[in-house]
Amino acid sequence: MTRTGTSPTTRAPGRRPGERPRTAFVFSGQGSEWPGMASRLLDASLVFREHFLDCADAVARHAAWSPEDVLRGMPGSPHLGRVEVVQPVLFCVNTALAELWTAHGTRPDAVFGQSQGEVAAACLAGALSRDEAAGLLVARARLLAAELAGRGGIAAVALGAPEVRRRLRRHPGLTVAGDIGPRQATVAGPSAPLERFVAELRAEGVRARVVAGTVPSHGPAVEPLRDRLIAQAAHLRPRPARLPLYSTVTGGRIEGTELTGRYWYENARRPVLLAPVVRRLVRAGVRGFVEPSPHPLLTVPVEEAARAAGAGPGTAVTGTLRRGHGDVTTFLRASAEFRAHRSGGS
Repeated sequence: MTRTGTSPTTRAPGRRPGERPRTAFVFSGQGSEWPGMASRLLDASLVFREHFLDCADAVARHAAWSPEDVLRGMPGSPHLGRVEVVQPVLFCVNTALAELWTAHGTRPDAVFGQSQGEVAAACLAGALSRDEAAGLLVARARLLAAELAGRGGIAAVALGAPEVRRRLRRHPGLTVAGDIGPRQATVAGPSAPLERFVAELRAEGVRARVVAGTVPSHGPAVEPLRDRLIAQAAHLRPRPARLPLYSTVTGGRIEGTELTGRYWYENARRPVLLAPVVRRLVRAGVRGFVEPSPHPLLTVPVEEAARAAGAGPGTAVTGTLRRGHGDVTTFLRASAEFRAHRSGGS
């Protein structure tokens, strides 16, 4: 099993000659953003620009600012670090990157997402329209920012969820916010205990960090917002997904019609079950994972989860862009390496 940057030579197990290998797109949540991310693609890629601007127009119908202005750092545009800004902007960038992958010949056979990334996955799968997805993201990000900003955050921890739960017995107020991979979990809670927990892990040599700009979602702090989160999604008319859609709320495949306000409350409140979804996809025959994002957050835990589920050396996991490298060359390199691997690595 490899990530882009290597040259694998093993064909995916169980695939007949000439058969296109099965690939899943995974949409990350908050944390992959960086100033200027993908702005060079706006000028260099017509496909990316068209899809980004379509999403940006949908966001602008619900927000009083322009995602393109934010991406380009225009004077007077809101700061990317604000929750109510970064989440809709990432939706625009990530869905446009997904369309860029498709235009270059890598089509998803299944989609899933982490936290807010589930909205992008639902949109790409056709379960939500672009306008529904944009309106949902703008409204919920605004509510989460207004009610939870300054009350805590999310930390990424290089330990598996079972070990994190054991350690949290000594840290009241903190909860596991995500089962991301065999050696990665997220933790939610108030700022002071969260920072103490991170400091404790670092002192032991365990990689851990508080994700900048996050709020304590995927935990009990969301519960008082239940009725409002459900009500703000009343406009949604979810429909059956055109692509297999997997839920990191339930850990399994869903039809798409479940994506009502109640579902999106659970998406904000419950832990993210990313690793269980990867295991299910591997059992379903998926042997390629693409993360369409401005910086890879999930490639390592997805690779580790796939390996733990029995995926062999013919499985490929790739990001798209990297922090500080958001141009066409970076994308084309990732695309070429991934496709070479998926065709057998010759």
